[in-house]
Amino acid sequence: MIVKNIIFDLDNTLYSPTSAMDAGITCRMMKAVAEFWGVEMEEAERLRKKKLPRFSTTLEWLRSEGLTDVEAYFKKVHPDNEADELPADKKLRPFLQSIGQNKIILTNAPREHADRVLNKLGVSDLFSAVIDIRACFLRGKPYAASYKRSLEICGGTIDDTIFVDDQYKYTDGFVALGGTALLVGSKNGTHLSADSPALNNEKPPHPGRTIKIESVYDLPKILSAI
Repeated sequence: MIVKNIIFDLDNTLYSPTSAMDAGITCRMMKAVAEFWGVEMEEAERLRKKKLPRFSTTLEWLRSEGLTDVEAYFKKVHPDNEADELPADKKLRPFLQSIGQNKIILTNAPREHADRVLNKLGVSDLFSAVIDIRACFLRGKPYAASYKRSLEICGGTIDDTIFVDDQYKYTDGFVALGGTALLVGSKNGTHLSADSPALNNEKPPHPGRTIKIESVYDLPKILSAI
């Protein structure tokens, strides 16, 4: 396999899931869920844990239940100062510069969040495109259309592009198209449930595959191996 393009997830892939940003996003998201249902945080967490396996994102789940003000939701979960929660990583920029393939971002967050994170990490200029949840009509990963849109934008194919993410249900979506996905870290969540509307029913040109890595910094050895 000759890899020409790499599609990167953003959160908990380019930075560690142990960062304060991950905790902050989760906390604000749970508050939004609790507010939507008019319940306490504990009940909101129970509802989300039960319902989320069917959906690509918490946003998709809430929209299926009647949420209409998407922009208000984004503002609650991703405030202007959210990047203050993210520590700098001096290794990331030279690491990404050492990778010669075309690099793009595919995130289920809004563009303003992606911009804040990439700017804080000092790597925004190293990606040729950022594809956010709005660009995917609020139905991002693991819907097949989000990956196809990414391939179209980067000029790649399922055979010359790899996808890097920290969640099973998102790598599953790319693999279902016949692609090669790298699953980052140990906090990988669960697979999508069998009745999820996001499941791709197309027959791939060939079987896809998932390769597990400890961190994004293990990417070079995988590139040399495949």
